[in-house]
Amino acid sequence: MTFKELGIADPVLKALQAEGYEKPTPIQVQAIPILLKGQDLLGVAQTGTGKTAAFGVPILHHLYTSKNGQQGKRRVKALIVTPTRELAIQISESFTAYGKFTGLRNTVIYGGVKQGKQEQALRNGIDILVATPGRLLDLMNQGFISFRDLEYVVLDEADQMLDMGFIHDIKRIIAKLPPKRQSLFFSATMPKDIVALSRKMLGDFEQVTIQPEQATAEKVEQGVYFVSKGNKPKLLVLLLQERPTDSVLVFSRTKHGANKIVKKLSQADIRSAAIHGNKSQTARQKALGDFKDGKLKVLVATDIAARGIDVEELSLVINYDLPNVSETYVHRIGRTGRASASGIAMSFCDKEEQPYLRDIEKLIKQEVPRIPAHQFVEEEEEVDAKTEQRPQRTRNSNRNSNRNRHGRSNSSGTQINNRNRNKNRNRNRNK
Repeated sequence: MTFKELGIADPVLKALQAEGYEKPTPIQVQAIPILLKGQDLLGVAQTGTGKTAAFGVPILHHLYTSKNGQQGKRRVKALIVTPTRELAIQISESFTAYGKFTGLRNTVIYGGVKQGKQEQALRNGIDILVATPGRLLDLMNQGFISFRDLEYVVLDEADQMLDMGFIHDIKRIIAKLPPKRQSLFFSATMPKDIVALSRKMLGDFEQVTIQPEQATAEKVEQGVYFVSKGNKPKLLVLLLQERPTDSVLVFSRTKHGANKIVKKLSQADIRSAAIHGNKSQTARQKALGDFKDGKLKVLVATDIAARGIDVEELSLVINYDLPNVSETYVHRIGRTGRASASGIAMSFCDKEEQPYLRDIEKLIKQEVPRIPAHQFVEEEEEVDAKTEQRPQRTRNSNRNSNRNRHGRSNSSGTQINNRNRNKNRNRNRNK
């Protein structure tokens, strides 16, 4: 199957060829024909499967073929709503690339910056609007955005919207949409709240599902280092020193952790930058831009901030902290296995994170290869001991609660032993 065989308009096809797109990915093969027929779509797929083109190409095709020499001010005919600024910018750039020979115009709006330039772009007229929920509602309420001519609506990364607390904003946006429209709903996972939300947005729809294990595990080379928490910085420095010319994306579970990693790398004379929610939009965009341009070789990111990172030839993803949600692991390693490309993803796992590793392996239906020989390895018996101690930890906690019931405030065996020693000393004195 080729893009030409899908029946896409020539200007869009020409742009895809210019971008180096040869064969459509599985989600594109399944979704594009459905959307070209004008049907609603529920897509269950994570970032890295090529879903931006899966919805972007049909929208551009429809808008281009229905122009018919329309005159007058451009009006918003397609809306794409997505959770983060980075992802919104990335989608807008993709629409610009895919639509460069169509004459269609798009813009992107998001919070964290002054809205003057965004207002001006809307006044000048656009065909396609990419937006984050908060700024979209603000500009709607101020009268800058009308949905009167809207024909296509995409809700992207719906599960991430839920995680970020945007669910009520999304419901308010859906309530304002015109009833006659084509709706596209994309989510990596489908918890109950997301299923209910999709039912509110979609009419008669078809569903396309790309399983996480299909999308990543088979084409990304994976490995895990068992390493203590205290030795993680040293191991990271060692790996980065071994690959000084590679582009490396490092994932931290927290914003504070991301900042600490950058500080540790700086102490080892390794230049890096962090992107997360506490960074200004300017700082985030500069770090991301430098990383994409190759000026910065190491980028440290939290999961939410990493949505929208699309870097060609990303050499390596490192999970400095294993995620406690298995699907997040799939999102992360998919950064280095984009579309049909392969990649490498390495993870650090300390004792407390081993349950997360087992959950991940259940999801991807394979064991992540262990890397036994490295400078900071934790002994294998320590790993096994952790697993064996889990039931015993429960028994200890029961003993502690029994002590508390009997008026003993301490839960330390050391303190009890000290008391026994003191009693023995007193007995010895009395003898």
